[in-house]
This record gives sequence, C-alpha cells and structure tokens, in this order.
Amino acid sequence: QVQLVESGGDSVQPGGSLRISCAAGVSTVSYYSMAWFRQAPGKEREGVAFINRSGITAYSHSVEGRFTISRDDLHNTLHLQMNSLEPEDTGMYYCAAASRWVGAWLARTSYEYWGQGTQVTVSS
Repeated sequence: QVQLVESGGDSVQPGGSLRISCAAGVSTVSYYSMAWFRQAPGKEREGVAFINRSGITAYSHSVEGRFTISRDDLHNTLHLQMNSLEPEDTGMYYCAAASRWVGAWLARTSYEYWGQGTQVTVSS
C-alpha cells in the first residue's frame, strides 16, 4: 500500500506563489508516475500536472507556464510550484501515483493511489 501525504496548502493573494508537497512511501516517486489533481467546490476533479519515471512532464492548459511539477527522489517527495496564482486555482489539491504505464495522464482512473488533499485558496 502506497501512502501519499500532501502538505503546504495555504491562502494566498492573486498573483502570489505557493509550493505544495506530497510525501510518498519509499521509492514511490522514482518508480511511479505521479500527478497533481485539483477539485474546486461543485466541480469535477481535474488533472493539473504530471511527471513520469523518466522525468517527462505534462501540464493542463490552464496552468502551463505558471506551475512546475518536480520530484525529489532522495526524499521521496513530489512538489508543485505554483506562480502567478489566480482565484480560479482555488481548490483541494491531490497527489496521485500510478505503478502502471499511464497513457492518459488526465484520467483519474489511471492512478491507483491518492492522498487526502491540501487546500489552496487564492483570494484578495
């Protein structure tokens, strides 16, 4: 069983920056494909950023150029650096992991393991 624990969520003003993290089990981040999803109230959970075992990354159109996903293999931690935050970025952010090949990274069903989430609120 893979445990994922998110942290770092906070309330920030529009235009601000925030880094959230996901602590994973031993070797998880280096051997698994990992992703960040988010869910705003009343909306579907949506994919935000993805990184596979080779370090190849992908981003949703809404965050590309503003968010950066990274992986710290030494500390088994996944990060999401978020810059130029907008009110539309508000939501619960979830870390996800997949042990199998991920062909469709935006699909929630591609991932076997999920964290409990960390809240990000962007408001003035």
